[in-house]
Amino acid sequence: MKEYKLTESEEKFADIIWQNEPIGSGDLVKLCEKEMNWKKSTTYTVLKKLCEKGIFRNENTVVTSINTKEEYYANQSIRFVEDTFGGSLPKFLTAFIGGKKLSNHQAEELKKLIDDHKEG
Repeated sequence: MKEYKLTESEEKFADIIWQNEPIGSGDLVKLCEKEMNWKKSTTYTVLKKLCEKGIFRNENTVVTSINTKEEYYANQSIRFVEDTFGGSLPKFLTAFIGGKKLSNHQAEELKKLIDDHKEG
């Protein structure tokens, strides 16, 4: 997937696809009309744009995702840490924790995550 941040309306549209995929494009139009009050042309315009961005595909009038919702948001999180904290996970965690104390459970989860992903 190319780097692309969804707008608020695109995010709602994407959620509709992620929750219902695979979905026929005609059914997607009906859902978007009901959920977002969009016209058919709006749905197809936004779908085409997001297909060109490599987030979804529309083959034989069936819409599916190229990346799952989790993959999309993981990529956005990585980009945020890179852009905001120079890619430094420790700097991000320091800002995220913000002087609060971690519970024993949270600390143990982080230790396990670090151990599971440590090099060597």
